[in-house]
Amino acid sequence: MKKIIVPVDFSEYSEYALETAAALAKQHQSELIVMHMLEMSESIISSSSDKRGEENAFMLMVANKKFEAFLDKPYLEDVNVTALVKYHKVLKEVAKVALEEKADIIVMGSRGHSDHDGIFTGSNTEKVVRYSETPVLVVKSPLKVVDFNHIVLACDFSEESVPAVKKAIELLDKLGKKTTLLNINAPTLGFLSTDEIDEKISDFLELAKLNASDLNIGRISDHNVEDGVLSFARRENADAVSMITHGRKGLSHFFGGSISEDVVNHSKLPVITFKL
Repeated sequence: MKKIIVPVDFSEYSEYALETAAALAKQHQSELIVMHMLEMSESIISSSSDKRGEENAFMLMVANKKFEAFLDKPYLEDVNVTALVKYHKVLKEVAKVALEEKADIIVMGSRGHSDHDGIFTGSNTEKVVRYSETPVLVVKSPLKVVDFNHIVLACDFSEESVPAVKKAIELLDKLGKKTTLLNINAPTLGFLSTDEIDEKISDFLELAKLNASDLNIGRISDHNVEDGVLSFARRENADAVSMITHGRKGLSHFFGGSISEDVVNHSKLPVITFKL
C-alpha cells in the first residue's frame, strides 16, 4: 500500500479519517495525501475581476492556515504527508486525484445523513464511493486499531463480480487478519435452497480460481440485504464490513442502490467499498 488519500473538511469526522489513515500509513509505510475541498461558488472560481481575484487569494490564504493547523497532530509525526487544497466544484475531484496519484485507498469520515454535515455528508460520501475506481474506507468514529481482526465481504457470487472480489480480497488481506466472503439469502434477491446456494458458491470459486480451503465462507438468511450484512457482522464480532459497488446504479447492482446506501450510512462499523 503506497498511497492513501484523505479528503478533510476540518470536522471531527474528517479527523477520525485522518487519524485512521495515519495509522494505516505508519503500518504500511505509505504516503498520506490529505485533500481539503475549498468551498467556493462557480461564479467566484470563474470570475476574472480584480476584486474576485483578491477574494480568491484571501480565501485560499485562510484555508491554507486552517489546513496547516489541522495537520499539526502528534499522530502525523513520522508520516510522509502531502497537503492539497482543491476547489470544491464536484466531489468527483476526490476520485480523480486518487486515480492520478494511483492511490491504493481513500479514507473518508462520515456521520451519515444530516442537514449540517459540512462537505462530507452521507450523500456526498455516497458520491465519492459511486464515482471512485479506488477502494473507499468510510469511518464514523475513532478506530482503536486499523489491523482488523475480521472483515465481512458481502458478495453476490456472480461471474461479473469476480475481478472486484479478487481485488477486494487482496486489499482486505492487507487490512485484516480474517476475511469472510458472505452470501446473503433474502426474498429480495430470489430466495434459494441450501443446495442451490452451495452450488452457486462452488461455481463462483471455481470461476474465480479461489481455493475454498483458503477462504472463510459465510451464509445468512434475512428479510433484506442490509439486515443480513449487519446482523452477520454483529453476531461474528466483525470489525468492518465490505461491499462491491456499481457506479451506474447507485452503490451496487446486487444490493440495490438504496439498500447499499443504507448500509454505508447506518453501519456503525467501518465500511470498505470496491467498484465493480
